[in-house]
Amino acid sequence: MELSADLVGTSLKPYRREITWRETMNYAAAVGDDNPRYFDDERDGGIVAPPLFGVAVTWPILERIWEFIDSDRFPPEVLLTQVHHTEHLIFHRPIRPGDNLTVQGRIAAVLPHRAGTQVVICFEALDQKGQPVFTEHTGALLRGVSCTGSGRGREALPAVPAGPAADRALWETPLPIDPLQPFIYDGCANIYFPIHTSKSFARQVGLPGIILQGTATMALAAREILNREVGGDPQRLQVFSGRFTGMVFPGTSIRVQLTGKKPGPAGSDLHFIVYNQEGRPAVSQGYAFIKNG
Repeated sequence: MELSADLVGTSLKPYRREITWRETMNYAAAVGDDNPRYFDDERDGGIVAPPLFGVAVTWPILERIWEFIDSDRFPPEVLLTQVHHTEHLIFHRPIRPGDNLTVQGRIAAVLPHRAGTQVVICFEALDQKGQPVFTEHTGALLRGVSCTGSGRGREALPAVPAGPAADRALWETPLPIDPLQPFIYDGCANIYFPIHTSKSFARQVGLPGIILQGTATMALAAREILNREVGGDPQRLQVFSGRFTGMVFPGTSIRVQLTGKKPGPAGSDLHFIVYNQEGRPAVSQGYAFIKNG
């Protein structure tokens, strides 16, 4: 199988969605985040969604991506080989219940990779006034798929500042992963893929068992970083990204580790790693930008 880099720039059909308080609260509950900013609807200004809720907004597009790609040159069979590879989110403002979002997308990059081909899709979520809410670059690795051409789009991908030369923990938080965590995240986030809930399916595709959703691992890391660095204030998180490099199994534990912090005039660059129980990075090259309060 192969995929042409000429697909870079191909638009996706727009997707519209109204955000409800029930689904934003459910997402926070899915990752055990009891921040009152997500639950106390008597607060001044009301509640907001957790930052990583953006991945739940765009999931219905990714789940049926072949219906949204506006091109008859995209071979849908390559999707059978995909694994979530990278995630990069820019937050222009928090998502709020009552928002009517329009998500516009395009294929941002098609790049050769030693294991196949990397495809990055860029989503822009706009509110009912046409103002930006969040921008997402989500990357998939198509295993065993050849990239025809030399690849395109790398220069347009968001840049992330380099992390510290040597990994060192400024702080570390161990977190147990409940055996039911993948099922809770599946149901509350409505992000469904059977490797996370079906042992039989996971084994059919070569996994030893079900694994925790990568975006759930990232959401747990975001929770810990916000709580420890800015008192839980999600409005100060402007960028959050990472690369999925290892598996997390339910019934084990992870360690969220802050490895670097560089203050600047507008805010701080934070670098983090999430380790699985085997001591391998589950999320590597983790980066967050926290605006000054």
